Amino acid sequence: MKTILLRSVNILFPGSAFYNKTADVLIKDGKIAEIAEKISSEDTGLMPVDAKGKILSPGFFDLNVNLGEPGYETKEDLISGAAAAVAGGFTGLAVQPSTHPPIHSKAEVSYIVNCSRSFLPDIFPVGCISFNREGKDLAELYDMRMAGAVAFSDGTKPVCDSGLMSRALLYVKGFDGLIFSYPEDTSIAGKGKMNEGVMSTYLGMKGIPALAEEVFISRDLYLAEYNDSRVHFSTISSAGSVSLIREAKKKGTKVSCDVAVHHLVLTEDVLADFDSNYKVKPPLRTQTDVDALLEGLKDGTIDAIVSQHTPHEVEFKEVEFEIAAFGITGLQTVLPLALSAGLTVEEIVEKLAVNPRKVLNLPVPGLEVDEVANFVLFDPEAEWIFDADTNKSKSSNSPFLGQKMKGKVVMAGNKGQVYLG
Repeated sequence: MKTILLRSVNILFPGSAFYNKTADVLIKDGKIAEIAEKISSEDTGLMPVDAKGKILSPGFFDLNVNLGEPGYETKEDLISGAAAAVAGGFTGLAVQPSTHPPIHSKAEVSYIVNCSRSFLPDIFPVGCISFNREGKDLAELYDMRMAGAVAFSDGTKPVCDSGLMSRALLYVKGFDGLIFSYPEDTSIAGKGKMNEGVMSTYLGMKGIPALAEEVFISRDLYLAEYNDSRVHFSTISSAGSVSLIREAKKKGTKVSCDVAVHHLVLTEDVLADFDSNYKVKPPLRTQTDVDALLEGLKDGTIDAIVSQHTPHEVEFKEVEFEIAAFGITGLQTVLPLALSAGLTVEEIVEKLAVNPRKVLNLPVPGLEVDEVANFVLFDPEAEWIFDADTNKSKSSNSPFLGQKMKGKVVMAGNKGQVYLG
């Protein structure tokens, strides 16, 4: 990493003596060298950056990223996924086990850890709860934890067997592990393709009611309370889910949750034209749900925002809506979408940089002299076009492709490496 001098930057590193203040920051050899109101340097290799009006915060961390490797490298491999992540300001990722083979043993965990060791972003595998994501037998949870898995999930395959989920919650408690629950009762969701409601009736599509999500949230809250274990709900989407988790937190249940950023800005109404790039799971719901999710973010019920980055080849999306795959790419559009949802920069830093690491019991990067420089510098007012030239992912299944975005990542750094946007 070059010697970088950020001039007049607005600092939003929690715990820093300069929090929410404007100062100069000198970064040298991958570490914070100096922080002061005014820094002068005679270093001939210095790269000065006019950071006035820009925000300096800990690098963002995404709790829900799908990368294809191993097995689905045509969708996304570790290299392209890391490039898209850094362009979106993420210096840390928790990657889901939806690969082939799934990340269900220490072999796959070790593969991800070793292959990504030299990348700018820290990439942490999320191991499977069940072997082969089949929902029948527990996977090698402890072995995967020792190899580097930070949590356990079956991705978007819900654990339908309540006994298995209960045993998983009890087992990981012994080593302070964390279960990620994707809440969907498949017997209620059936073969639905979008939210069940007025729009699904209008379009003649099978719907997925919010009840399918809320029933499993209720179940897993009871199981977590019974086993006195931690549970994290991935990508909640309904007002009822927010209410259930809010009440559970008041009771003292060890629960956390996240929301996909597209659920904060889109409703089921965008599906009127059958654009499969809006087909996601859980499905886009109503404005009432969007309002409840935003309220949940602001009052602390929802801990984090995620991209739910789910890349697909063109043949999986440019087909009839009924048979199109669920999911959109999202790593590079999280910041502008969060801003367009009305969140403040302070809330964005909390939900994208601080809380995701707290959920996983990982250290939050600080801004102190001699500390490793793990940061993102972003301009909340800068505009840019998300198109084929700026897209770093292998896939292009995003409804925002070709659109003007407001909120740009200017720079990101970690492990002595730096990205310039």
